[in-house]
Amino acid sequence: QVQLVESGGGLVQAGGSLRLTCAASGSIFSIDAMGWYRQAPGEQRELVATVAGGGRTNYADSVKGRFTISRDNAKNTVYLQMNSLKPEDTAVYYCNAVGSVWPRGNFGSWGQGTQVTVSS
Repeated sequence: QVQLVESGGGLVQAGGSLRLTCAASGSIFSIDAMGWYRQAPGEQRELVATVAGGGRTNYADSVKGRFTISRDNAKNTVYLQMNSLKPEDTAVYYCNAVGSVWPRGNFGSWGQGTQVTVSS
């Protein structure tokens, strides 16, 4: 069982910044990839950014140049630095991680979500 706990959401004005944090805990052997997804009201959940174990990153076109994903492998933690926020970034942001657990097996976990609201 692997748990993900997110923090850092909130209310910010357009043009502002927020930093999201997601910490993974449990019987983790290794984490292959961590990422952030978001879901706005009435919309499907969509990918925001992912980072692989080796550091390779992937971003949605809508956030390229504004958001930066990073991870601390020693802490099993992933971050999302969000700059130049826009009202259309308003959504519940979910952390995701996939990897393997002790003594054997794989996992894929989601966090509980954190609300990000950007006012115009």
